[in-house]
Amino acid sequence: MKKITKATFKSFIRKNEGKLYIMCKSSFDGYDDCIRHAKNQSFNPVVKKEEFMENTLGIKGLWLIEYGSKNYFYNYEDENYTGIRVSNCCGSQIIAVQKQSHAEI
Repeated sequence: MKKITKATFKSFIRKNEGKLYIMCKSSFDGYDDCIRHAKNQSFNPVVKKEEFMENTLGIKGLWLIEYGSKNYFYNYEDENYTGIRVSNCCGSQIIAVQKQSHAEI
């Protein structure tokens, strides 16, 4: 399997714009200065965001690290979604698209 890079991740987002879903597995909690597991770990349609574009790629709930740390990318697939999971020192999120059912094909 080919290694997933930040460029691969950005390409996946561009190619699937308008049909992306996000699941936040964990995120940074500044109050306690640690990573906390998300209470709602389900897929939701992506909401666009205009702040911190370099770190969020325009997606609310996503945070990528630019300097001093590293992003880790993994393939993700379950019975309903396929996409990419990203983990870093700020948490873990999955960006995915819904699989087509056999009835839609």
